[in-house]
Amino acid sequence: MIKEEELNEIKSYLEKAENPLVFFDDDHDGLTSYILLKKSYEKIHGVVVKGGMKEEEIYNRKIEEYRPDFIFVLDRAEISQELIDSVNVPLILIDHHPVIERKGIKYFNPRKNDENDTRPVSYWCYQLVKNNLWIALVGIIGDYCYPKELIENFEYKELLNGHEKIEDILYDSELGMLVRLFNFILKGTTTQVRKNIIMLLSVKDPYEILQKKTAKGKFLFNYFEKIEKEYQKLVDKAKRNVTEDKVLLFTYPDNKLSLSASVSDKLKYLYPDKLVIVAREKEDYMAVSLRSNDIVLPQLLKKSFEGLDGYGGGHDKAAGASINRLDFMKFINNIRKNVKEQERLLLQKS
Repeated sequence: MIKEEELNEIKSYLEKAENPLVFFDDDHDGLTSYILLKKSYEKIHGVVVKGGMKEEEIYNRKIEEYRPDFIFVLDRAEISQELIDSVNVPLILIDHHPVIERKGIKYFNPRKNDENDTRPVSYWCYQLVKNNLWIALVGIIGDYCYPKELIENFEYKELLNGHEKIEDILYDSELGMLVRLFNFILKGTTTQVRKNIIMLLSVKDPYEILQKKTAKGKFLFNYFEKIEKEYQKLVDKAKRNVTEDKVLLFTYPDNKLSLSASVSDKLKYLYPDKLVIVAREKEDYMAVSLRSNDIVLPQLLKKSFEGLDGYGGGHDKAAGASINRLDFMKFINNIRKNVKEQERLLLQKS
């Protein structure tokens, strides 16, 4: 867990900062974490860091633009020591991915105190501000965490549709729809995404969006529906690739929307026994999203990358990767081989 004294330390930085800059990941957890902080600390400037961006470039450009006195980084699994060394103001990293070793930063991660505590950044940002629980739960449940102690006091329990199982919430409830909406409004051009986030910041309750009660809520829901159609098309195409093979592989050309994570999550729900691999074709590499219920993905990736031009990581059951297009099929073949070896070892133990 992130201890109470550590949360108080983060609060002190937020309160002390006069011109804070927040970098956040481009998914439901990163976005809700930023929204929670921004609603309580209006002085914050926010920058979404999209997958595939050259991180050094976006960080340096925005730091030069805003000239912050404090920098906060939310839900980003990696940050280079070189970048940290180049920053001359306090840098605070709040994360929940595997612990990294870095010098010169204030690093808060529940796994530093308990390696099994993977509660997402949105959970800890809610602990900092203690308001807008519905926004927090979009990030928390979207990251496969069911915080029973928070849901007991949830004002909008009906959004869960009576479910307690996370997968059922995600795919059979209005809260699950909001998870996809928060993800999908981050798709599009930088200008579109910035407009969507500004609108979301002014939303006061979930029904503004779900029931289109305000002009901004209606705009966000309509934007979501447009992306949802493209997402459903990809899911339907991917379902045609299902075979008896343990690995469910689906590739698709770059459509500028980067829906791989959402598609792989849905396929994992539909086919819980599969190792799901969804890959989007880019100019010279493949952007890959992996999901599994029974395979530890970071270890699998590390073995499967040996001798290839690629990198990746993430959570045990949900990970991402980038691989040179020329090495992609070698990478897939390595995965198949390593999965079979893992299955053989499990059979021997049983």
